[in-house]
Amino acid sequence: MALVNIIMPKLGESIMEATVLKWHKKVGDVVSVDETLLDIATDKVDSEVPSTAAGILEEILCKENDVITIGSVIGKIRTSAPEPSVVAAPSMAPSSQYGNASNGSTQKQEEFRVPFQPSEMAVPQKQENGRFFSPLVMNIASREGIPFSALEHIKGSGNDGRVTKSDILSYLEQRKNNQLPADNQAVFTAPVQATPSTHAQHHAPAPPVQPDLTGSGNVEIIEMDRMRKYISDHMTRSLATSAHVTSFAEADVTNLVAWRDKSKKEFEKREGEKITFTPLFIEAIVKCIKKYPMLNSSVVGDNIIIKKDINVGMATALPNGNLIVPVIKYADQFNIIGLAKQVNRLANSARMGKLQPGDTQDGTFTFTNVGTFGSLMGTPIINQPQVAVLATGAIKKKPVVIESDKGDSIAIRHMMFVSMSYDHRIIDGGMGSLFLAAFVEALESFDVNRTF
Repeated sequence: MALVNIIMPKLGESIMEATVLKWHKKVGDVVSVDETLLDIATDKVDSEVPSTAAGILEEILCKENDVITIGSVIGKIRTSAPEPSVVAAPSMAPSSQYGNASNGSTQKQEEFRVPFQPSEMAVPQKQENGRFFSPLVMNIASREGIPFSALEHIKGSGNDGRVTKSDILSYLEQRKNNQLPADNQAVFTAPVQATPSTHAQHHAPAPPVQPDLTGSGNVEIIEMDRMRKYISDHMTRSLATSAHVTSFAEADVTNLVAWRDKSKKEFEKREGEKITFTPLFIEAIVKCIKKYPMLNSSVVGDNIIIKKDINVGMATALPNGNLIVPVIKYADQFNIIGLAKQVNRLANSARMGKLQPGDTQDGTFTFTNVGTFGSLMGTPIINQPQVAVLATGAIKKKPVVIESDKGDSIAIRHMMFVSMSYDHRIIDGGMGSLFLAAFVEALESFDVNRTF
């Protein structure tokens, strides 16, 4: 009988590790091919790891909440095969794109991707065998104020010299005790303890005051779940990273509403899909990004990385109240039918917990429809490392002054507020307002007689 290794599967192009959530099997259990062995998580997406062999679970090599590198052996199955073999779990990379594409070719992203990092960090060089720092390591570095130049000098004990959680915690302990190696001391200067003086005394800052959770009052204490903790950290870091500015505009979407009301039954009958406003808004966003490509970029140190591919994320509310942002990859290559199918597929997968890890990766611009919940407008927070996020409010009928060659008149129109938050480090108010005006123009000039 042979032992078959269970391998942590590949979860997406830029994902290097995952967290073990729960083992569904224990040592000694009989398992079948494709039977779920354990649940894993990357950032906000949970996935199942199926068995790649039939037999008896011989050994479990990781515990719940362990962070495991992709490609690592996480368990062993004893099979009836005559010789030992190593079988990798199937790749969980994002599935191929669905729907009608106006251009069948898909080009590879033409920029280098960098895990989220504060703006004061140095720019990592694009190297074929360059070092990768996991989101967990980057979070610790951001929280502890470790510059990227110092990270590059930390000796990693992981695969290919990768810096692990234990490596960076060891670095922090050495830094605390002023025992850093010479190469690290060159890029990090430990704080100097001030000596008492008759002129002034320097005091270390007081630790933050923790709220009293056991105080009096009629309260209920709810611990954040894993996804809410991630959202909290991600949004807080975004506000600390980007110089947020929000601009507002109002759009007459009467033609858009009329076209959808006229076409939705025929669209569903012919395509088997519902047509919502979301694909229409995303189509307009794509047109504006092509006109103002700076809104489809990222800031890394003192460099601006303009993305050649347009990957639009759409904020989607989950049944548990949390939020997730699945991404329509290469959104500029889809016609309205393809966009509608992409929107429906990703939204349904998100609500049913069926998103693949790659479905939330590599977004370059984010759209959120706050009007779904009745809000007239909002001030959305930028989804790092992007530089802009656009929000649409509720569509309301309002009396509006209509200007024409024959004079002004008052008519009942479908009106909608639009807002966009952008990173003032590289997007000035002029460019942000022009982009927003172009978006409004695209909606107001919508051809009510267009076909699918």
